[in-house]
Amino acid sequence: MHAIVLAGGQGTRLRPLTNTRPKALMPLAGAPFAAGLLRRLQAAGCDRATFLVGAQAEPYAPLERLGSAIGLPVAVICEPRPLDTAGACRDLLRTGEPEPVVVCNSDILTDLGYAALVARHIEVGATATLATTRVADTSTFGVVECDPHGRINRFVEKPPAGTMTADTINAGTYVLAPDALQAFPGQGPLSFERAVFPSLLEAGAHLEGYPSDSYWLDLGTPQRYLEGHRAVLSGRCAWPVDDAYAASGQGVLRHVDAVISPDAAVGPEVVVGPGSRVEAGAAVAGSVLFEAVLIGAGARVRDAVLAEGSRVGACATVSNTVVAAGVTVA
Repeated sequence: MHAIVLAGGQGTRLRPLTNTRPKALMPLAGAPFAAGLLRRLQAAGCDRATFLVGAQAEPYAPLERLGSAIGLPVAVICEPRPLDTAGACRDLLRTGEPEPVVVCNSDILTDLGYAALVARHIEVGATATLATTRVADTSTFGVVECDPHGRINRFVEKPPAGTMTADTINAGTYVLAPDALQAFPGQGPLSFERAVFPSLLEAGAHLEGYPSDSYWLDLGTPQRYLEGHRAVLSGRCAWPVDDAYAASGQGVLRHVDAVISPDAAVGPEVVVGPGSRVEAGAAVAGSVLFEAVLIGAGARVRDAVLAEGSRVGACATVSNTVVAAGVTVA
């Protein structure tokens, strides 16, 4: 299987965290999110992966090295101008594919079984198979209506609250037949959600919905980013953990180079990154510390994300907050 990862988004909702790294490279359970995704795709049988990114490929070089190490060759293709969710994928598939391809979004945390999704796609002979999940409020998502056998009947993009009976949404993971995008010639932006899937459905193509009870979360905001960590740390989402991190009680992941004072209270649900330090008397809960973060003596940190090189001064309090890279809270 060839896996295609859509990573061209700007990550505007995650700023200021994405001011210093692309959204796909935000750490999750110690490693860049995309690194965990690669490990899951490799375990599912994918034999190569292509990242469709923004204007710069350099930040993704570590993924190419990781791919070589785990036997999953990684290519990175730049998108000099935004091409929406499907434009760059269409350009890539023009080169021809012998088998169906898996398409993943780079900000969706899920432990969905990719192999089972592909097997369903092949079994029913679909042009495209979309993983779906259920949510309580469909107003910010694309709703997918299916018949009793799983074939998709209709798409409704972000319907007003209370206007739909269906609660299944597009979960952002697809399997495409090799020729699925041949009906969309030309260059420039193209959207899976607004153009490709509705047009294929209107033309009579077989689009299949694959319902899943697997964990699913859009990581696109700081609040959801923290919730994703909680899901992994609590075991609600099965996700690879970086080998350089050790787990301890209360759902704490600590890098081997991190220093935590014996007199500090750390947990529950905390990640302490490399070179970070939590000093005596400090208390940290429900938070993620990137690289080289300092939590001063007696400080209190709760439900926060602290970017690389940030500092929380002695006896300071930080809660429900994102602290940008290099910023000091006095």
